[in-house]
Amino acid sequence: MRLLTCLALVFIATTSLFAATDCDRNCLRTTLHQYLNAVLKHDPAAAPLLIGFRQTENATVVKLGNGMWKSMTGLGKVQRRYFDPVSGQAAYFGIVEESGAPAIVTVRVRVENRKITEPEWVIARKGDPGLNGPAGGNVFDVDNLLKSPPPERTLSKDARMSRETMLGITNSYFDGITTHDGSIIMAFPGCVRIGNGTTMTGRGGRGAA
Repeated sequence: MRLLTCLALVFIATTSLFAATDCDRNCLRTTLHQYLNAVLKHDPAAAPLLIGFRQTENATVVKLGNGMWKSMTGLGKVQRRYFDPVSGQAAYFGIVEESGAPAIVTVRVRVENRKITEPEWVIARKGDPGLNGPAGGNVFDVDNLLKSPPPERTLSKDARMSRETMLGITNSYFDGITTHDGSIIMAFPGCVRIGNGTTMTGRGGRGAA
């Protein structure tokens, strides 16, 4: 019985790992493209959705066909796409249009067995409550994002950091926020943080040193 239990656990772990890694970068790129196009067409049937598909927008579960499925009408001038075959996830960051009004969004899509199981949207719109900066005013600036978009380039292999290093750097950012101690954030000197299009730190940013 113990042997069977161990074998079952190994099988489950192996199956989960395969489900997360059976979609390479090209597969993730195609799947994300299909999903975004389906949202633009307001047609969930046009996306490869798994049974049990669950979508959230700003941490709220949205019924299939509602939310961005109804409101998004186009992609904006800033579009960035990211792919992680190790975890089976893809992401889009940039500007989208909602009936002529711009919104700044991040959407993370999880892919299992080449089907989408969960998109997680973080959406910022002009006038949203809770987007007030430390010096007052709304921290939503599409024009600034257009002027200072995220870099879009491919690094040579010898210039790339390891996955573990990048995870450590990312975690240090959240540790710095939760402890209110920016000195523990492993940021490159001169690094600028932009939130919802607004420059928050660095030269010219809110609260810049």
